[in-house]
Amino acid sequence: MRREVLIPLASLAVLVAAWELACRTGLVPAFMLPAPSQVLMALAADAPLIAGHALTTLAEAFAGLAIGCAFGFAAAVLMDRFEAFYLAFEPLMTISQTIPTIAIAPLLVLWFGYGLAPKVILIALTTFFPVAVSLVGGFRSVESDQIDLMRTMRATDAQIFWHVKLPAAAEQLFSGLRISATYAIVGAVIAEWLGGFSGLGVYMTRVRKSFSYDRMFASIIVISGLSLALMRLVDALEGICLPWRRASNQKGSTR
Repeated sequence: MRREVLIPLASLAVLVAAWELACRTGLVPAFMLPAPSQVLMALAADAPLIAGHALTTLAEAFAGLAIGCAFGFAAAVLMDRFEAFYLAFEPLMTISQTIPTIAIAPLLVLWFGYGLAPKVILIALTTFFPVAVSLVGGFRSVESDQIDLMRTMRATDAQIFWHVKLPAAAEQLFSGLRISATYAIVGAVIAEWLGGFSGLGVYMTRVRKSFSYDRMFASIIVISGLSLALMRLVDALEGICLPWRRASNQKGSTR
């Protein structure tokens, strides 16, 4: 466990040190790339302001993630239960992911204004796909022999879903949820770039116009930190819902 922590920290420290050295020696102009020390000072100076914007972004991300996961779960269940729905909806779902998020955001702002609604809708659209695809793959990975065995025991479709399909797809569900958690923060920031009154995207737009690149990098650090925090939250939730997976990981780390 110490190796798993120390090696990434050491590589990150080397990268930051090289970045600081390149800026201090003038190898990279300060107006192009601020030094890490300047970024940390900007982060400390604007900490209360950034914290307020971060709370707005987090609220949008949580709301959009919850809605996207709920619709993704419902769509996956319907696609697994009805073959016709799968054949009709699966191509549309795939095509929807070929449309750039930055192209959808202006339309949502035009249709729903500059409030919370367009941001939550964009995040929901972004987080919907990983959950739905991972769940459908998990449902369809169940062996037919298991389902036939349950049917010989006179199990209903609901019992087969609850006792066979859902446990089999649980790991894929959390893998998709982990991806969606990172998309939620990024989607919120992209939506805030195009219109809003608060949020990290609004903050980045304002500091960019004033050419305060140290504050830009400070906001990027906060965005990365929030994404990592959401991923760790999903990991903790997975440990609670899937205790056998946590036990196997602990056993593997002790070898």
